[in-house]
Amino acid sequence: MMWAMSSKFFEDVPYDLLLLCIKHPHLTVDSEKHLSDALLIWLDSNIERLQRSNKTECGFSDILKQIRISLLPLWFAAGKRSSSSFSELANESVDSIFRLTQVTPIGPINALRDGDLSHLRIRLTEYSKRVDLSGCLQITTMILLLSLLPNNHSVGSALRKSIEESISNLEQADGSKYQIPQGLLPTLSFEAVQEVDISGCLKLHLEAAIECFSKSFPSLRKVKAAYLLNFKTTTLYRLVQKCSLVSEVDITVDMDPLISSQVSVISSSSAVISLAQNRPYTVGDSSSVTSLYHLGHSLSNITKLTLEGRSDVCDSDIQYIAKFCVSLCYLNLKGCISLTDVCIANLIRRCTKLHSIVVCHTSFGMNSILALCTASSILSNSPTAQFGKKHLDSLAANLQLLHMGGCKCADEASLQELLSQTQMLKSLCLGDTNLVDDALCNFSGSFLEMLDISNTMISTAALNLVVRTNPGLKCLNARGCKNLFQPENTTKVAKFSSPYTCEELFIELGKTCRLEEIALGWGFSYFSLQGLKPAILSLRAMTVGLGGSLPEDALRLLPTTCPMLESLVLYFQVISDCIIINIMKSLRQLQTLAFCYCLGDISISSFKLSMLNLRKLRLERVTPWLTNNDLVLLTQNFANLVELALLGCKLLNSEAQCIISSGWPGLIAIHLEVCYDLYSRIWTIFLGSSVFF
Repeated sequence: MMWAMSSKFFEDVPYDLLLLCIKHPHLTVDSEKHLSDALLIWLDSNIERLQRSNKTECGFSDILKQIRISLLPLWFAAGKRSSSSFSELANESVDSIFRLTQVTPIGPINALRDGDLSHLRIRLTEYSKRVDLSGCLQITTMILLLSLLPNNHSVGSALRKSIEESISNLEQADGSKYQIPQGLLPTLSFEAVQEVDISGCLKLHLEAAIECFSKSFPSLRKVKAAYLLNFKTTTLYRLVQKCSLVSEVDITVDMDPLISSQVSVISSSSAVISLAQNRPYTVGDSSSVTSLYHLGHSLSNITKLTLEGRSDVCDSDIQYIAKFCVSLCYLNLKGCISLTDVCIANLIRRCTKLHSIVVCHTSFGMNSILALCTASSILSNSPTAQFGKKHLDSLAANLQLLHMGGCKCADEASLQELLSQTQMLKSLCLGDTNLVDDALCNFSGSFLEMLDISNTMISTAALNLVVRTNPGLKCLNARGCKNLFQPENTTKVAKFSSPYTCEELFIELGKTCRLEEIALGWGFSYFSLQGLKPAILSLRAMTVGLGGSLPEDALRLLPTTCPMLESLVLYFQVISDCIIINIMKSLRQLQTLAFCYCLGDISISSFKLSMLNLRKLRLERVTPWLTNNDLVLLTQNFANLVELALLGCKLLNSEAQCIISSGWPGLIAIHLEVCYDLYSRIWTIFLGSSVFF
């Protein structure tokens, strides 16, 4: 069914056939959200066709009643309140979700209802490969257990008692000893399930969930449990113990920590340990990690591990992860600011199969680079290694992805050595580092598809060298590179007899590459855009930052130059009503639109065109005249927004909060700044959302 719903011919399926499919016991979908989206698309398409033929809906909306609205994410259900065909069910769904969130994670089954509980059963069939529960705050261990029972099993009083007994141990403070008794419940085994997403399921007891996964999903390979701060290192260990085939784990936390790029962490363990007792949830619980050593050494099959944003992960956590995750190929430590360079280096030496590393905004520095550039201890008898001696059997030589943006601990010499060995790289992020021309010119790879050198001192000559030798480049971020605009001040590169101009660089890009994403600033102009034309016909995302200058003629031609744009972000550009209206009329597939600190004479007439595909809107310091009435117009024309940023809208008052919450109930992120009266009085909390004020 997932394949059928993604087909462009899905809207042509006859109603009777579709209804039979939805009611079929073997209906296989990843989640109720996917099913709802597909049915709404089908219904909207068929209603239009019926209206053109002067017919009625014939009760087609009844098909929506097949959706198990109690299992929808809250943000999704709230966002559908404005849908003409789904508003009533959306309201019912929100009410049901709120009722479920009032039941404690270990509450008795009778707290829900005494009757039929089929509306709480997650759709699982013998063909299910993926189970997506992300964002469902109301999912508890009890609901998960109910979903694993045979479909024809009625929940009688005896079984209700058994379920309540099986979750009674959750009342313990830490729940670490929780076990579902063997054979207590007649749970089914779904051998086709390979992926589970429980991100944001805050009421789901992790130990109990892992027990269920081990019994009912024997082929489980991927687990995503993002935004769950109580997912500890001990939890990870138990997951790989119970579900031995798991190879990918993602426990990202949605954080934007204050990161000081000038400070390196000398030792993280003691700092984290001292704070552990004051935290309700911690990943870096050193006492728990220490206890793992007594559980016995057990190597896992994990090849991909994502710890992004886990600022409370400390050296002791990583030390143990390095012991039982030696098969790691992909590692994401972005934002793990408590880790030391020495600890990261030791992890790299231990995990000799690594080919993808994401360490942005960490203490990744000279020790870690030395570990990458040194021959593997397994293959080399040398006990020490120094920069200057290349090793074809080093980890660096086999790296395919390296993201180390914001890592100031790596000096120019170590970066130069690192880039001299990474000839197999496909994705390279060096933004906000000490990168200079000599280091970039040392890069000998020819397989790059993504390059980020933002906010570095790179010149046009060095960047041109990389562009010419990497024709497969698809994504380029060179924002904040002032030397691209000042060729007379750039570092002399020995490989060139004369400096390159910006226009020559962009002409080379136009000849060599076919770009999908680009972010430029200094040196980007109308002539640069003309030179880039052949390369950006398929461009999907464009950002023009400080130092870039696209005149009105260039902005007017943008829709014809880049007809497939889905994201457009403009900083410090001169814009007008006619430019914005032209962009909205021509680029109907835009999903992200941002005007930040732009100059020019614009008014509310710029935003009178409806754009139902738009998901993200940022108006930063460009609409100081915006009033509550104007905000109402925005809610009508951009009805499907999930992210909103309004900066400097001083005329908005306290009534704006009601306009925002009722007009965009599905928002998951809000950024309001210098909206004086609104900012001082806002009290509304959007449950299930990431809200920033």
